[in-house]
Amino acid sequence: MLLAAGLALGFATVRAAGATAQRGEAIAARNERMRAVSEFLRRRIGSAQGMVFELDPGTGASRRFGGEAQDMRFVADLPDYLGRGGPHLHALRVRRDGDGLALLVDFRMVLAGQTVQGGDARPPEPLADGLRSVAFAYRGPGKDGRPAPWLYEWEHPDALPSQVRVRIADAQGAWPDMVVALPQSSSYGVAPEDAK
Repeated sequence: MLLAAGLALGFATVRAAGATAQRGEAIAARNERMRAVSEFLRRRIGSAQGMVFELDPGTGASRRFGGEAQDMRFVADLPDYLGRGGPHLHALRVRRDGDGLALLVDFRMVLAGQTVQGGDARPPEPLADGLRSVAFAYRGPGKDGRPAPWLYEWEHPDALPSQVRVRIADAQGAWPDMVVALPQSSSYGVAPEDAK
């Protein structure tokens, strides 16, 4: 009986140690995923240049930045390791993927204010999947040098926002909020917003 009890205790300890190791590996994998996705978004959004990528067919107005709650478009130089380099339209989109959401990224070359479908064009690639929610928000300069309120739709397509906020949550919970400053936003004027 003592031997049986000892074996049972030993098996229970091994099972508990295995479960703890699996939980630790899952937490490490999730943290690494959050770090990689956040670093990619910070670098890409922070390098937005404010180049024209589209003209409004009705008004002829320039579009330098497009921002909605689940779609964002801007131009930034594409690193050589991601493609051919040079200015490319970066399109970030949230789409339904089975039971969850996927954050997709797409790159298109920009020439003379228009996007070009290159010969090496690829379909949008999943940056992260299995997500519960994704939301982009934007803000520009406010009155008296204070930031304006966050908006889920950027209302100035001919200018860059001062900051972009990204909120992501997966099945395990919310990721840390990411707020990215756009250094070149000051090159494209946006009038201070009225206090709301």
